[in-house]
Amino acid sequence: MIYQDLKEFSVPKTFRGKSKITVQLWWIVQGTLFALSPQFFYGWRRFLLRMFGAKIGKGVLLRATVKVTYPWNIEIGDYSWIGEDNVLYSLGKIKIGSHVALAHKVYINTGGHEYDKVSFDIFSEPVFIEDECWLTNDVYVAPGVTIGKGSIIAARSSVLKSMPGGKICVGTPAIAIKDRI
Repeated sequence: MIYQDLKEFSVPKTFRGKSKITVQLWWIVQGTLFALSPQFFYGWRRFLLRMFGAKIGKGVLLRATVKVTYPWNIEIGDYSWIGEDNVLYSLGKIKIGSHVALAHKVYINTGGHEYDKVSFDIFSEPVFIEDECWLTNDVYVAPGVTIGKGSIIAARSSVLKSMPGGKICVGTPAIAIKDRI
């Protein structure tokens, strides 16, 4: 039995949302002007992301080690923090609300492959993180997930399904264990 045949795989022409040249230009800018900028150059990094189509609110703090796949699929509300070594794997839309804190090594994933097809087709599903959430260190968020307003996701949790608002959520897979006070 053949489970996957990668020679059959191809990325649909419109999947990236921009041309291959734009994608490569962003990756060059991200690897140099963005990544090498001093820590306190938050305005510079916001500017670079906006130049590539990201919607970034007022007072957003993005560290230089943040990785963004496709900025045109990113929306971040006012006064949110995107910490060290975060990955915004934005094959699909990522919408982060206002006053959201993403600690360190948070991985937001909007894409994957259809494992039940031999051609291993690629897909994307949006991720929504509502206002006033805190995702602590080393959290993974799967495609298609919404994290409700004000929730906390504990360190090293894997959010594989949507979480309600106003909760503290822990584990792999993450579950809501109590109300946030």
